[in-house]
Amino acid sequence: MTDQRELAAALRAAVRGEVDFGVTARALTTMDASNYRRVPLGVCAPRDADDVAAALAVCREHGVPVVPRGGGTSIAGQATGTGVVLDFTRHMNRLLSLDPEAGTAVVQPGLVLDRLQEAAAPHGLRFGPDPSTHSRCTLGGMIGNNSCGSHSVAWGTTADNVRTLSVITARGARLRPGPGWAGAPEGLRPLVDGELARLRTGFPDLPRRISGYAVDALLPEHRADVARSLCGSEGTLAVLTEAELTLVRAPRARALAVLAYADESGAAQAAAGLLPYRPLTVEGMAADLVPSGADLPRGGAWLFVEAGGDTEAEARAAAETIVRAADVVDALVVTDPARQRALWRIREDASGTATRMPDGSEAWPGWEDCAVPPARLGAYLRDFRALLAEHGLRGTPYGHFGDGCIHVRIDFDLLTGPGVARFRRFSEELADLVVAHGGSLSGEHGDGQARAELLPRMYGAETVALFERVKGVWDPDGLLNPGMLVRPAPLDADLRFSALPREPVDVAFGYPADAGDFSAAVRRCVGVAKCRTTSVSGSAVMCPSYRATGEEEHSTRGRARLLHEMLAGEVVTDGWRSTEVRDALDLCLSCKGCRSDCPVGVDMATYKAEFLHHHYAGRRRPAAHYAMGWLPVWLRWAARTRTAGAANALASVRPLAGLAKRLGGIAAEREIPRLAGEPFSRWWRRRRPSATGEGRLVVLWPDTFTEHLSPSVGRAAVRVLEAAGLRVALPPTLRLPSGGRRVGDARSRSPLSLLTARRGRVCCGLTYLSTGQLDRARTVLGRTLDLLEPVLATDAPLVVLEPSCAAALRTDAPELLHDDPRAARLASRVLTFAETLETYAPDWTPPAVNRPVTGQTHCHQHAVLGDAPDRRLREAAGLTGELTGGCCGLAGDFGFERGHYEVSRACAEERLLPAVREAPQDAVVQADGFSCRTQLEQLGGVRGRHLAEILAEALDRRP
Repeated sequence: MTDQRELAAALRAAVRGEVDFGVTARALTTMDASNYRRVPLGVCAPRDADDVAAALAVCREHGVPVVPRGGGTSIAGQATGTGVVLDFTRHMNRLLSLDPEAGTAVVQPGLVLDRLQEAAAPHGLRFGPDPSTHSRCTLGGMIGNNSCGSHSVAWGTTADNVRTLSVITARGARLRPGPGWAGAPEGLRPLVDGELARLRTGFPDLPRRISGYAVDALLPEHRADVARSLCGSEGTLAVLTEAELTLVRAPRARALAVLAYADESGAAQAAAGLLPYRPLTVEGMAADLVPSGADLPRGGAWLFVEAGGDTEAEARAAAETIVRAADVVDALVVTDPARQRALWRIREDASGTATRMPDGSEAWPGWEDCAVPPARLGAYLRDFRALLAEHGLRGTPYGHFGDGCIHVRIDFDLLTGPGVARFRRFSEELADLVVAHGGSLSGEHGDGQARAELLPRMYGAETVALFERVKGVWDPDGLLNPGMLVRPAPLDADLRFSALPREPVDVAFGYPADAGDFSAAVRRCVGVAKCRTTSVSGSAVMCPSYRATGEEEHSTRGRARLLHEMLAGEVVTDGWRSTEVRDALDLCLSCKGCRSDCPVGVDMATYKAEFLHHHYAGRRRPAAHYAMGWLPVWLRWAARTRTAGAANALASVRPLAGLAKRLGGIAAEREIPRLAGEPFSRWWRRRRPSATGEGRLVVLWPDTFTEHLSPSVGRAAVRVLEAAGLRVALPPTLRLPSGGRRVGDARSRSPLSLLTARRGRVCCGLTYLSTGQLDRARTVLGRTLDLLEPVLATDAPLVVLEPSCAAALRTDAPELLHDDPRAARLASRVLTFAETLETYAPDWTPPAVNRPVTGQTHCHQHAVLGDAPDRRLREAAGLTGELTGGCCGLAGDFGFERGHYEVSRACAEERLLPAVREAPQDAVVQADGFSCRTQLEQLGGVRGRHLAEILAEALDRRP
């Protein structure tokens, strides 16, 4: 048995890169995007080829397997292993050279595909293959899997675009494979020369044959291309350290034709007929993978067919020619790049969307990418659907119809013995079906563990024995990624679900989308790693902490992996008390971006609150949890005692402010926000508002931030809502024993009721939720529901000005108080400021601001509430331009907490602060969240304003 300490010490002595055998590093690499899980001994991040050679030497000496790993998005299990994982993303991630004249690039294996595309684009070039994971998959992983992507009908597979490779064998030989037997290890050529007949007749001729080793690339008529034969070998033959790639000339303009068909079969049958028109893509998907409201032509299934040209007109003409040639129900041709990206996003997110069936049940990979000749695709899909029905299974095919390659997630039961047995039976029968149609078990993602056991059904025993001999030539000791491709592990072994507890975990939230099962919620993360992108566009948010640190443990996927291992109990052994999980969640901003941006809807903000609730149960919490978690209490005391002025004066004295920040766990770099001299509700009472009148009654929520820190927002909202003809009221602050009272005056008029009523303030519990004080949050929300019973008895909406509070009331409250039906009723009443005006004052014309606008859409608004009404309201008011996406980085208490300042600042510098700096001089800075306005003020010296304030100021200027 390997001594982990001895192995770790030997690696640290031999390599200059990081060596980590700790709990976190191992937990983060137990899985990829497949159904499989293996626990490695440790992780090594080599700095260069010398480090790779040194690591291989140490592992060879200790008899320990080596698993090369890129972005960890493999879907067949080939990026998992029990030995030492080589992580190429940390250091060996550079573009070494790019030659525009020759159309080539030299890359290291850890380079993310999008980084290469960005460098090539100014020269009119690109790398042809483009998997849907292009924003996070690495070139090394693409070469290992022979990845393809949507443009393979035009530009081929990765193997078609590789010139030469630099590799190191398990025994330390440094080779440079290429055509003409270049870089072949000793013994490979004689082996091939003895099997020429088999190589010429035993390999299916189809565009997406990825399964097995590409030994036929070594035939003389194929230029004896050793580099090409290594593509798709899944790290089992040699370790890649460098690659010379061919780039293709990208068309100057593109047009996307979306062709609608009555059903999936019609789309599949039509795909092959479009290939003579030389399209760039022919992608297919059916209605059950398309979100409601998607901007697609009417139909039950669609082909996304892209055409190129030197000009937009030329591209459109090519696309329209394809439309005329296709027998379609309806069609749409799009040339606008932004709209094209939005449409492509529907297709790219399918790999995650498909993991949930329409009824919410789970679906899994395993038969993710079989490929058949394109002309047989329609017939194959019919047989495939029949086989699903025979086994009582459901799946939603989609994918590269032009290449005959189909992706599908199937609702296998991988949690029980009978379910796993059915998974095996179905896999065996589907393999036979694919072979009967002349297909390949893998058309893009590789065999890994998911399909390698079934390769004899496709190739026969003799050809598979040849694969084993090839493996023996390259890796005689069997150290490189054992269990993959040859001598494979069983396809139903090492399933990642087997380690999870069978009984439901006792949790506080209801997890309604996962039937109350926290394990099922954690299982949502299938590893497609959309959270690992280094940049975002449009209004996207996820995952700001990963983009700030670049560390896997600070990605949504990394945190989900740690929670998975916490539940499994093998690597993370101390459950809810785990310091590793706590530390990974510490930099989660609870921005909720993953709730909307993650294709499978992982909600890490909720998981974090759940974890903190259990982690600190019966224990002392960090000081910030008391200082900022209980902020509503401290601010109410300051208001009741009328000591806001004194508090502001004391906070302006640096030594006293410094002491307060140290005691409260607040970052020294932060300024303590000033308290309002007059809280919003005191202004309301002094104003003597009336709940009478003829306008529609709306109840304005006095959130903690509006009440005590920025009452100007509340005053402005009242001004605008009343100008729109609405009657504004505040929630009751007294609960009468009878439960009955008038809504709107925020007071009781009966002396007797004053004696018998219970006094309180409504609160969404946000600060308690974000710090995981869920018992306290339940108490606060329960009291709020008691106070709101008179409101809930009417049809009056609740207008919430602070996006975080609105999100908490709309989603967190019903999920935490899942046993109280009033919480769901409350959630259904919550409206944002813009939603209220659009719904209840549809004929009102806002004042004309007529200025450009800049700022950032609040992350909770993007993730939970949506901002379409806000966009329409800004447009009606003449506010031109778009708000940026991302997260401001302050995120409630996060940016104030000690130890978070640098990450908070990095998040702000990603999109918010540059957008404000680059805006026109007369631009209005909109920031609807108190955190966003505070971050702008403290880091940018800029005053942001709520949309209500912007409109109220314009009202004052209106004649």
